[in-house]
Amino acid sequence: MAMEEATKIDKFTATPFRQDIELHHVDHEAGFSTLRIRIREQKRFTIFDIDEHTAEHWGRAMLEWAETRKNEGALK
Repeated sequence: MAMEEATKIDKFTATPFRQDIELHHVDHEAGFSTLRIRIREQKRFTIFDIDEHTAEHWGRAMLEWAETRKNEGALK
């Protein structure tokens, strides 16, 4: 089995459905790193290992969405 070293970055609970989200930096034995996103919903787990390009794209999309929601709220 391949060896990997994971370092915790953050852990938080998402609203409104209370999913537990953990972010880890993972160094893989093969010489590359990924961002591991672990989402727990009750007893079910979803895990993504993504590269820096995917993390950047995903992060920007989420920030843009959040800014749009804030701006819409300010207009009401």
